[in-house]
Amino acid sequence: MAKLSLFERRRRRVRTALRKRAGDKPRLSVHRTGRHIYAQIINDGDGRTVAAASTLGAKKSGANVDAATQVGKDIASAAKKAGVTTVVFDRGGFLFHGRVKALADAAREGGLEF
Repeated sequence: MAKLSLFERRRRRVRTALRKRAGDKPRLSVHRTGRHIYAQIINDGDGRTVAAASTLGAKKSGANVDAATQVGKDIASAAKKAGVTTVVFDRGGFLFHGRVKALADAAREGGLEF
């Protein structure tokens, strides 16, 4: 078996810790690339996505903090429509600063609790 990259090791470590704490709460998963940022709320019990938001349809690029803040607001409003108020935050293998932190702060301001 090939060695895992540092990113993959960090992602697995975060996911394992979330499984221990989450219980039956849905998971707010974040993924970012150089051009876009994506967020989705996943119900792991059912194995389905409850709500999703990204910068794909936006006129601006997702490569800045302002776009990540807008995605955080969008995911919070989509979660409210789906009836979700409490989630666990899954940052994946990404460090919690910059765009990831901006998305999380905006989602909290939008009404999500984590």
